[in-house]
Amino acid sequence: MRTSFFSRRTALRVRQAVISAVGSAKIKLVLCGCLAITLIVFVSRASSFTGWNEQAESPNLLPGPSKGYTILMNTWKRYDLLKQSISHYAECSGLDSIHIVWSEPDPPSDSLIKYLNHIILSNSRGGRQVQLKFDINKVDSLNNRFKEIKDLETDVVFSIDDDIIFPCSTVEFAFTVWRSAPDAMVGFVPRLHWTDKSKRNAENFIYGGWWSVWWTGTYSMVLSKAAFFHKKYLTMYTNEMPASIREFITKNRNCEDIAMSFLVANATNAPPIWVKGKIYEIGATGISSLGGHIEKRSHCVNRFVAEYGRMPLTLTSMKAVDSRNVWFW
Repeated sequence: MRTSFFSRRTALRVRQAVISAVGSAKIKLVLCGCLAITLIVFVSRASSFTGWNEQAESPNLLPGPSKGYTILMNTWKRYDLLKQSISHYAECSGLDSIHIVWSEPDPPSDSLIKYLNHIILSNSRGGRQVQLKFDINKVDSLNNRFKEIKDLETDVVFSIDDDIIFPCSTVEFAFTVWRSAPDAMVGFVPRLHWTDKSKRNAENFIYGGWWSVWWTGTYSMVLSKAAFFHKKYLTMYTNEMPASIREFITKNRNCEDIAMSFLVANATNAPPIWVKGKIYEIGATGISSLGGHIEKRSHCVNRFVAEYGRMPLTLTSMKAVDSRNVWFW
């Protein structure tokens, strides 16, 4: 009996040791697997940590021989930023042409035109011939950035300010998103509106900035400082949108981007599409940092609602994300 007792106790200890060893081996196997995956992901994405100018290996996402997009760039006496932006975007594979919205009192100098053409020629790839054109405006107005352009050879424009940089791979991804919904406005900077419940007698709306989008998880606009949209909306903005809205924008020097969001929403009865992308701001702080910004923008929203006779903006929570650039999806 004693021998049997000790034999059972020894067997039990051996069994516990085996179980412990197996469990330890499983834990080590899992840890090694996690470490291997981490190393693979780190190596595969190492180039993306070096900054926005690392797009030399960006894949061409254009399916087939169809045309690309036109960059519509707004600028104002920031020649260094203009040169930097043009130099960067000239490398993007889907780019067909660049139109610079010029509203300065003096026309662009010959040296500036020559320099920009030179850097476009130097940075363009694959034998592409990216065309550069200046759209000269005699009157300084924010409406100039959406004036009809009759000689556009692409169906879509990428409206962008001269002080914002996106990696080419991000721009190409947003372009593919737009191609899946060509009537939509597809952009990187979401904003929203909501009803002001404190107003009892009339419906009043409040403009919400980025933190409102982050807090609620919803948006109803994408700002035209970085957005794709069909060229037909330039024609509609110039010829079909209420002239009183354009006059309001010229007088107040604000809200042309909200007006474009209203125009597209009114035409489609659908929300825009927000594309996730890293923004590199290379210029100084804009008007959004000035006091009373939200109040002024809220006034624009309510003014445009009155002009249209309804609120066309539609709230949504959809966001387009390039799954190749996220760990889990």
